[in-house]
Amino acid sequence: MPKRFRLTRRFNAAMTEDGYRRLRRFAQEAGLDEGEALSFIFENFDSVTDHDNLTHRLRLFNSELEARKR
Repeated sequence: MPKRFRLTRRFNAAMTEDGYRRLRRFAQEAGLDEGEALSFIFENFDSVTDHDNLTHRLRLFNSELEARKR
């Protein structure tokens, strides 16, 4: 029997414009709203990410983070 889908947690999240546009595009393509899309991504995080690519992208993001904050 499938788990009942309930959005029980709400939180404020700060996102870049590029990140939010990508989230909205993914949600629209999947037929979900933004909250459902985030839930899907995080519930299935290990199967929707490539560990090596994620590690590389995270390293790049962190190296540019301080400059992006200015």
